[in-house]
Amino acid sequence: MAKTRSIRWSLPTLLLAASANAAAMPLNMTKGVTEISQEVYSLHMLIFWICCVIGAVVFGIMFVSILLHRKSRGVQPAQFHESTKIEILWTAIPVVILIGMAIPASKTLIAMDDTSAADVTVQITGSQWKWHYKYLGSDLEYFSVLATPREQISNKFDKGENYLLEVDRPLVIPTGQKIRLLMTSDDVIHSWWVPAFAIKKDANPGFINEAWTRVDEPGIYRGQCAELCGKDHAYMPVVVVAKSPEDYAAWKLAEETRIAEAKAAEQELLAMNMDMSELMDNGERTYIAYCAACHQPNGAGLPGIFPALAGSDLILNDKTAHIDIVLNGKSGTAMQAFGRQLSLKELASVLTYTRNAWGNDTGDAIQAADVYKVQQGEGE
Repeated sequence: MAKTRSIRWSLPTLLLAASANAAAMPLNMTKGVTEISQEVYSLHMLIFWICCVIGAVVFGIMFVSILLHRKSRGVQPAQFHESTKIEILWTAIPVVILIGMAIPASKTLIAMDDTSAADVTVQITGSQWKWHYKYLGSDLEYFSVLATPREQISNKFDKGENYLLEVDRPLVIPTGQKIRLLMTSDDVIHSWWVPAFAIKKDANPGFINEAWTRVDEPGIYRGQCAELCGKDHAYMPVVVVAKSPEDYAAWKLAEETRIAEAKAAEQELLAMNMDMSELMDNGERTYIAYCAACHQPNGAGLPGIFPALAGSDLILNDKTAHIDIVLNGKSGTAMQAFGRQLSLKELASVLTYTRNAWGNDTGDAIQAADVYKVQQGEGE
């Protein structure tokens, strides 16, 4: 009896200890860094322990019945066919359990969907295979692209600490403020997922989904696209940098100043002509960074998947169409629009490079003004 009492009294203690250590379990859900993520974790643990208790009771009754009421002991089965009391009991108990689970779950879900009274709103657009961030109410917008070197991916270099989870330009947000996130897509379904924020929201073409977060501590938080979106799905990480309000304001001012200076520089560039050697050098670097993954470094493409640029009829014979497809992409294919991703200098350079590399030899030097005219719908 004493032993039984000891086991009975120690069980709640064991459950409490297990709950306290659950966050450290490598296979358990992470707690996260936001209030909502911690609510989600608490809800997860509550439902987990309810399921554990249900399992223990059900299997306990089943094993006791098998052991103590087996046929070899001469036990005769009880007869209670169509028992109203038992039917009421096994209906009422699950209903009570479900209500007990639904109340805290509903509170958490309602809180997760409350995007009102946001301090900052960011539009997140997924495209194959990068994220575009636009701060509404500001001119600030940019693309966030995988920064892991291709040499690491092809096993030529050792893998870095944040292999496939690093980008050239992360999303930057202020701490202590409510950030509203509007998610959509340019092409296929993507999914913006940051486990530390308890956010995993699909980005659907033609629709806008909403989420929000409030991060209290500065830091770097990483995630990924969580929806199979094509051949480079694994190379579409998410990185969020949370800065103090003061540091965020300074960063935003610097970015807006940089954008204004870049626009002014592009206007000057429209009146200039770059020489062929500069265009080819810049174009090769741009091509390797943005185009070689699909069309291959030698311009041969992948037969049946990505067309070859070497000897391409469009490149050799239709300059305007060539500029247009680089600017606006091609619907229904993996060819994305680079008009918002690259500067006029980069666009002019990569166009010149592809028209004169791998034996194409058109002799054309595409200038920023040529690209700008097509961008404005003026043709050549």
